[in-house]
Amino acid sequence: MSGAGGRRETLTVGEGRPERLDAWLARHLELSRTRAARLVEQGFVQVEGRPARKSAPVAAGQRVEVQIPPPDPVDLVPEDIPLAVVHEDDALLVVDKPAGLVVHPAPGHPRGTLVNALLHHVADLAGVGGRLRPGIVHRLDRDTSGLLVVAKNDAAHHALSAELAARKVGRTYLAAAWGHLRDTPMTVDAPIGRHPRARQRMAVVKGGRRAATHLAVRERWEAAELLEVRLETGRTHQIRVHLAHIGHPVVGDPVYGAGRERGVAGPARRWAKEVARRTRRQFLHACALSFTHPLLGTRMRFRSPLPPDLAQVAEWARLHR
Repeated sequence: MSGAGGRRETLTVGEGRPERLDAWLARHLELSRTRAARLVEQGFVQVEGRPARKSAPVAAGQRVEVQIPPPDPVDLVPEDIPLAVVHEDDALLVVDKPAGLVVHPAPGHPRGTLVNALLHHVADLAGVGGRLRPGIVHRLDRDTSGLLVVAKNDAAHHALSAELAARKVGRTYLAAAWGHLRDTPMTVDAPIGRHPRARQRMAVVKGGRRAATHLAVRERWEAAELLEVRLETGRTHQIRVHLAHIGHPVVGDPVYGAGRERGVAGPARRWAKEVARRTRRQFLHACALSFTHPLLGTRMRFRSPLPPDLAQVAEWARLHR
C-alpha cells in the first residue's frame, strides 16, 4: 500500500446489500464519496490484502485496510482579527465566536478563520494539538455563534480533549426550531453519518455513529419554539440533523430546514414567513460551556447571551405570539 503518515484503519464488511467499495468507505469513514474514490485510485486501499477498484462491490466478512494520508500542508498565517475573549489564563482561553467566522482553515477558507486570529493573539500556539488546527478542542459551524474553549499548550489540549471524549464537557445551545414538540424534555438518540446521496450533508443513517441530543422547551411561540439543547455527543451538524430528523428543523437553517416556513398552515403562516424573513442565519447559539480546568482542577462555567441578531428575532417572536 503506497503512502506514509496519516492514519491506518482496518475494517470488516458487515452484512447488508452489496455496495461499491468507494460508497462503503465513504459511509464508514465519514468521508465524501469523492475523497473515498481518490483514496482507492491512489492505492491507499486494499481488500483482503490486494488493491481493488473503486466500483468493485464489497462482500460480508471481507477485510478492508485503508491508509489515510495526512492532509496537504496549509500555511497558517497569523491575522489581526478581533476576538471576543471571555476568559484567558496560562492554559486556555474561552472565546465567544461570532456567526460567519470559520473555526479553522479548509478548502475554500484558507484565511480569515478563528485559528488565524488565535495565532495572532497567542504566542507559541502553532502546533498545539496538531499543526492544522492549533489549540482547537471542539468546533462550531461557521454560522453558529457562541462559546469555544481553546488550549494554549499540549498538556491542556490533551486534558481537554480527553474530557470531551469522556463526555464531561458541558455544551448547551439555544435553538429556535419550527413547530411544537409534543414531549418535553426529550432525547433524540439516533446515529449520524454521511447522507447516502448528498455527501456534503449529514443524516440519521443506519450504521452511523451514535449521537444523543437532549431537548427542552424554553419558550413556546406561534409556530416555533426556543429550545435549550444539550449535547451528549458531538457529531458534525448534530443538533441541526436531529431536529430536522424529528420534523422540527432549526429556523434559518439553509441546509436542513430551507423553506420550512412554507409548510405552516392557517393563521400562523404569516407569522412564520415573517420570522423566516427576519432570521438571516441558522438560529443556533452555544450559550453555555463547562469543563474542568486542566491545571487547577476546578470546574469552569461560562454563559453567553443571544447575540443581537438572534435576540431581535426572539423578541419579535415573543411580542407576536
